[in-house]
Amino acid sequence: MILQVEDLCTTFSSGDRRTTAVDGIGFSVAPGETVGIVGESGSGKSVTALSILRLTDHLPGASIERGHIWYQPREGERLDLTVLPEAELRRIRGREIGMIFQDPLSSLNPVFTCGSQLAEALQNHFGLTAKEARAQALELLHQVELPEPARMAASYPHQLSGGQKQRVLLALALAGRPRLLLADEPTTALDVTVQRRILDSLRRLKEANELSMLFISHDLGVIADIADRVLVMSQGRIVEEGSVEEIFRSAKHPYTQGLLGCRPPVDRRLQRLPLPEDFRKDGPVDPQRLIDGLSMAPEELRERQAALYAQEPLLEVQDLQVWYPVGRDWRGRPKRYVRAVERLSFDLYPGETIGLVGESGSGKSTLGQGLIRLVEARAGQVLFEEGDLLQWPQGKWQARRREFQMIFQNPYASLNPRLPIGEALLEPLRVHGIGGSEEMRRELVLNWLERIGLEAGHYDRYPHEFSGGQRQRVCIARALIVEPRLLICDECVSALDVSVQAQILNLLRELQAGLGFSCLFISHDMAVTRFMADRLVVLKEGQVVESGMAEEVYANPRNAYTRELLAAVGR
Repeated sequence: MILQVEDLCTTFSSGDRRTTAVDGIGFSVAPGETVGIVGESGSGKSVTALSILRLTDHLPGASIERGHIWYQPREGERLDLTVLPEAELRRIRGREIGMIFQDPLSSLNPVFTCGSQLAEALQNHFGLTAKEARAQALELLHQVELPEPARMAASYPHQLSGGQKQRVLLALALAGRPRLLLADEPTTALDVTVQRRILDSLRRLKEANELSMLFISHDLGVIADIADRVLVMSQGRIVEEGSVEEIFRSAKHPYTQGLLGCRPPVDRRLQRLPLPEDFRKDGPVDPQRLIDGLSMAPEELRERQAALYAQEPLLEVQDLQVWYPVGRDWRGRPKRYVRAVERLSFDLYPGETIGLVGESGSGKSTLGQGLIRLVEARAGQVLFEEGDLLQWPQGKWQARRREFQMIFQNPYASLNPRLPIGEALLEPLRVHGIGGSEEMRRELVLNWLERIGLEAGHYDRYPHEFSGGQRQRVCIARALIVEPRLLICDECVSALDVSVQAQILNLLRELQAGLGFSCLFISHDMAVTRFMADRLVVLKEGQVVESGMAEEVYANPRNAYTRELLAAVGR
């Protein structure tokens, strides 16, 4: 075995409180094998990877309480990494064991070019000259299939897309030519097509470099695509393990069944998504029977559609066009434009959800922002009640702004870190003059906290004291507390665990049924959109390539691009 973990226990201490993040786990990785670790946030996946490289030594309050981590280097006897001196560990990190972290933006130094960061790693590992290191850096960027390696090497991280930054991280992890690669959520929040290309690159590089890999993800589809063997973690322990076939075809543990069942199917629309607790009831639960029982009958869909489209549209979007200037000449005039949204038209009905899907750069988010004037449209109309809301004077638009709300992808960045969540929910009520007094507004906030599954006692807590799913619930409440008529959800569940994602999606559907708002649901995930959408609009390079009723598009996609997106989900 290249890696053997025995009875590993890692804890975090804060004052008198001690939390066990990894609780006595054991597993192995064979040469050339890819072992996948799957589980929810807080299950101990990432802490396991950090413990292997002893990066927990640099985290406040973290310590490896017991256990052994045996690693077999290229030469010599196997080593117990738990007792290895720091100086020897530094020779292992990167050179023998490489690691890809989840967030490329925080993993790359923003003040150095990508090429210089790669060259530095190569010089540290192999003592190369600056010229030799630059040549090898360009070769690494070519190996990870980045276009124009010289341009990429000269670029700073903020100048690259998410997928490109992740490839730079992959090149950095491979710079030391390691035997073992630890990949911690390397494809989270990436488009399905970009995700697929990253996974294809990992497979190819693994074979070319004879790598072993420990691949960590909360995305079961990704694990099924890349792993040979799967470990399922919950509350710091391994609750089930087996081959990909065994885990995905005949999972035994209720927790594993719950994770698999939470994922929206693409072949049908459900009334609600199953949750892990549905699989933890007394007695065995048949996952397929549970899914069948939650499926919407064809007559239910037809009745819903008939009721929706018997109404007048809430919005009529006509030839909407949004361009971004790129570069300016000495007179300040744009040199060229990026046509983010190009002549796009559709109607949105009261109570309807339109799913907007496509890759990064397809214009999805720009369209949502253009509809509510967060970016200015170059041309087109958005007809709402008494005219084109794009032409409303600023005063009128601000007076009606409460009717158009948006939930963004990153809930932590959407909330003021210095403001308790109760105050964050009070703020829009004050701005829009809702509620007759502060006491009435506070009562409304407390009601909404309970409505989204939180408690009144959470009122004075700050965003950092909540999980990602809880923060997203707060963002949902902040958008809906003013009772909008249109809600735009921009990738609002893309970075969440499947179980938390299911809870949030169920909550949105439940609130829409009660409040009757229309929804533009933006996502790169075709399975998630299938659950939410009545109609589907597929965007590519700012233009509609396919649209129609969701079940028709999913069953019989006409466009090759739509088929590519669906194929990426089914991998």
